[in-house]
This record gives sequence, C-alpha cells and structure tokens, in this order.
Amino acid sequence: MSFQKFVAATRAFALVSFLAWSGFLASSGPVSALTGAATARDGNSVQLGDVTYRLDGVDAPELDQVCIDNKADAWTCGIEARDQLAKLINKRTVRCDDVGPEKSFGKRHRAICTAEGDKASLNEQLIKLGFALAREPMKANVKPAATEAKTTAAGIWKGCFVAPQDFRSGKKDGALLGTACRPDRDKEIRAVLFPEELTMPPNCSIKGKLAVRARVTGNIGIYHLRGCPSYPATTTPDRWFCSEDDAQAAGFRMAYNCRRPR
Repeated sequence: MSFQKFVAATRAFALVSFLAWSGFLASSGPVSALTGAATARDGNSVQLGDVTYRLDGVDAPELDQVCIDNKADAWTCGIEARDQLAKLINKRTVRCDDVGPEKSFGKRHRAICTAEGDKASLNEQLIKLGFALAREPMKANVKPAATEAKTTAAGIWKGCFVAPQDFRSGKKDGALLGTACRPDRDKEIRAVLFPEELTMPPNCSIKGKLAVRARVTGNIGIYHLRGCPSYPATTTPDRWFCSEDDAQAAGFRMAYNCRRPR
C-alpha cells in the first residue's frame, strides 16, 4: 500500500470512528431505549418523536370503545384511558425500554415506559388505575397492579365492559367484565357495548370494517379514507381510526379503491 493510500484509509477510519462515537451513525436494529417528549396516542400507545410503542403487558380500551359505568350509563372509556395516560405523563420526559416486537400490532414494538421522576412504569400505573388490563406477552411487572385494580373495582372495573381484544375482533359473545354486569340484562348490555352505529371519536375519521376477505393478506379488516369511493358506502363501520398507522397497527389494510396513483 502506498503512503498516500495509507493516509487516506487512516483518515476514513478515524472519521467513521468519530461519527459512531458521536451517535451520527444509526444502528440497523431496533433502538433498545429511547428518551424524549411523549404523547399518549391511545390508552396503551406512547409516541416519542416518530416512534410509537405499545406499552408492554397493557391492553387498554380502544378510542372508539364504549363501556358502561356503575350507574348503567354508557361512556367513552377508550378516550378516558388515553386521557389518564396523558395525565400520568404530565408533559414530562419519558424513557421507553424496547422489549421486543408486537406481532399483533403491525410493526410496532413493545416497551416499558417510565416518566421522569417516577419509580413505577406507566404500564403499571395505568393498570393500577383500572384503565387497562394485563395482557400477554409481558415483561413488565403489571400482574399485581391488575389484581389490585380488579379487587378494588378501579376505573373501568366499577362498571361493565368487554376485553379490548374482544372489542377489536367484534366478539360480541365474549365475557362481560366488571362489577356492574347484570346477567339478567345481558342482551341489553351487549347492545350498548357493540352499538350498530359506533360513534366517531374526535379527529378519528378513518372507517374500519371487519372482513373475511382481508385475511388473504393476513389482516382482519379493511379501512377506508375520506375521498375514497368506498368511504360514503361504508355506513356502519366496525372501527374508527385516527391515522393510517393506527389502522395498520390494528391489523387493517387499505381498501383497494383507495390506492393512490403511483
């Protein structure tokens, strides 16, 4: 090797080493931990920058899900779960430790997230408040909090509801949960929890429809955007989504007539 080539190679190596040490070179794998300003996307999702994590071991009511309170009134428990998570964050910096991919939620990863100054994770706190259920797989220590919330009838447990997983899949005959569920009003309760016309949450205008044909592509349903020919024809959506990312994470694909021209 000539002296000139040796000098060039040495400079290149030094530059690469400096960039790596300075954090300018991104890793090809998932980030193991991320810290920053956080936004509650829903009751079990936290967004830091352009990364959205599902809180590990947490399954909160969906934004368009309805529960029944202890006075037999319907209420938007999914929106309340998101608001409770936002209160826990309270505009503080949040650290999320990546614990692996979430197979049931698209390309998102699961994480244990903790707000600055807290000892308990957001995962544990939200479940302890009674606004989410514990869900496998989990690495977060949330089972004791789940037991306490159910025993004390905290949050959604004081009323009647179906597991978020049953709501997502449209399983209308799933178990009724909570202290206010009345066996003699089973039919009426299910009619409230699975209304024929699901109310659209604020700023969540994407329509989702469960569809057997979507299973060909590994999905459970199809979503329709404003401006697509199928949008006005979808008069009774099974789900409402706030973004395409949320719809895809829930296992829905875009309607073929919504495809944008290339």
